[in-house]
Amino acid sequence: MMNFFKDSLIVPQHLIDRRATGVVVFKFSADALGRVSKIVLYYADDAVLAQPAADALKLSSGKWDIPVGTASNDYLITFSFSFIPPAAAGVDLVNAVYDYTVNHKPITFPNQFLADYCILLPTVTVNYDIPQ
Repeated sequence: MMNFFKDSLIVPQHLIDRRATGVVVFKFSADALGRVSKIVLYYADDAVLAQPAADALKLSSGKWDIPVGTASNDYLITFSFSFIPPAAAGVDLVNAVYDYTVNHKPITFPNQFLADYCILLPTVTVNYDIPQ
């Protein structure tokens, strides 16, 4: 599935322009046919990171292998976004990273959230190129 996400997750231009970085954590269920349902956002370093990860997760519906005899499985999946830094950081890049760090809007929850048992999946690492 990691190759699926590397091929299917599209980093929108507005994330590249903002030099957005961070993680997004989702919990989701997959039924016996591998169809994704019950997508729940657990955490996001920035709200703008959640949508491309959710879109890729929706595209994965029907592709999950569920053990025989199991009606469904619950999973936690982490997406980690970062850009591939150029050889030398110019003033524009430094300013963009600083601006993003100061202005990003994390999604957090003020109360505890009880979750059923689920399977923690490997982190999906998303590295994107930035224009030089």
